[in-house]
Amino acid sequence: MLFLKKLIAQTGLKNDEVGRFDYPEAFVLIVTVLLIALNDDFSPMSMALLVVVCLPSLIILGYNYRRQPSFWTSTIVVTLLSIVMGVMQLCSVLSLSLGLLIALRIIISLPENRIKLIMVALVTMLMFYYVSVTLNGMSMNCDDGFLAPTILLASILTTLWQFWGIHHQAITNHEAVQQTSGRLNTMVSVINKLTRFVPLQVWQPIVQSDIPVTVFNKRAKLTIMFSDIVGFTELSDSLSADNLADILNTYMYHMTLIANKHGAVLDKFIGDGMVCFFGEPDSRGTRQDALDCVAMAIDMRREMRMLRQKWRLMGFEGLYVRIGITTGYCHVGNFGSTNRLSYTLIGKEANLASRLESTAGKGEVLISQSTYDYICHDYECEYAGAFTLKGFDNKVKAWQVLDPDANKGQLSKWIDHTLPGFNLHLNFKDIKNYDYQEIKSRLNLALERLEKEDRVARRASQRQDYSEHKTNA
Repeated sequence: MLFLKKLIAQTGLKNDEVGRFDYPEAFVLIVTVLLIALNDDFSPMSMALLVVVCLPSLIILGYNYRRQPSFWTSTIVVTLLSIVMGVMQLCSVLSLSLGLLIALRIIISLPENRIKLIMVALVTMLMFYYVSVTLNGMSMNCDDGFLAPTILLASILTTLWQFWGIHHQAITNHEAVQQTSGRLNTMVSVINKLTRFVPLQVWQPIVQSDIPVTVFNKRAKLTIMFSDIVGFTELSDSLSADNLADILNTYMYHMTLIANKHGAVLDKFIGDGMVCFFGEPDSRGTRQDALDCVAMAIDMRREMRMLRQKWRLMGFEGLYVRIGITTGYCHVGNFGSTNRLSYTLIGKEANLASRLESTAGKGEVLISQSTYDYICHDYECEYAGAFTLKGFDNKVKAWQVLDPDANKGQLSKWIDHTLPGFNLHLNFKDIKNYDYQEIKSRLNLALERLEKEDRVARRASQRQDYSEHKTNA
């Protein structure tokens, strides 16, 4: 991600810093050829070697001080070291000293360049060895005197210098990586918190692609759903703030899970209501968007049945969801200003979905004619009538989506029946195979108790009838 790359670039990693001394081998080369010239009493051969090696070494020292190491610079250094080794006819101590510097330069180079540097070193060394033997014969002796120990000491110091630099750079980079990791963890934590306020379909492309965020919207065909809890306003007058918040948070938590499961864009919560839509920014086609929206609404209505059982045990009766759905063109996108944006939708179709939701009864899912045309082949619907809705001149036809399970007869996966003092709710989708026996046992106990109470009630009724008959006689 681009913003992560920018963050890493701002952490001060030392890999890109300038002004470092990356080629101490150049100093060793200059010292070596000067000592060779001094040892040979400034012979023509030693002076030629001095010129050939000193000038490139001085250029490398001046050029590379303000630049990063490169393959070509490393190649020149390796070449110069190999020239000296070849010219000196591979003297044992001197070759060991300079060979150590060549090996070090190859090791700290990039892996893809190492073979190339090895080939350059071998070819150059052998070529200048042949030239030296041809011109001087086999009379070269450089292991005696101060030359070899001095070059060996310089090579060892140079190697230690390089390893110290690498160690210092590793420590510095490790500290920078730790700081970067801390910043990234903080950023990820902040993003995770902020994403709870923005729909997944909106923040995910921004985080993944670092795309610019501007005031932008477009006209698109959407399927829009409005829902709320019937009678929640009246209920809020009789409940404490804690109980009210618990009911509302539980409802929104479960509805949000269902919306995310079906891929809806959860636009906003409005009190006890919520607004979702399909079609932007990711659409599966207008018909499939409508089918997904209706499937989501049905799941929400089913989930509300289960929540209703839980709330009844807490003493809160009669909480039902009502839903309105329509399909049509709206403007959707980023609305607001450069300082504050909101991804939402506006248009007449959004108002229609809101009006249908207000018209729906307890547990009803009302859809407009446009949505019905897309889903009628997959879901059984019942004509609800033509309604006069606020803001619409003509009457609006609406259809009620029937519960697929409730209209399959014996194949129904739900049984839900409520009477005063009686509440039966069976969800066969959630019942485990090993629970059937216990459920039957509980139902048998309830049935025995019901028959007992029925006999008691009939006897009481018979005694009352007898008393009334005797009184009338």
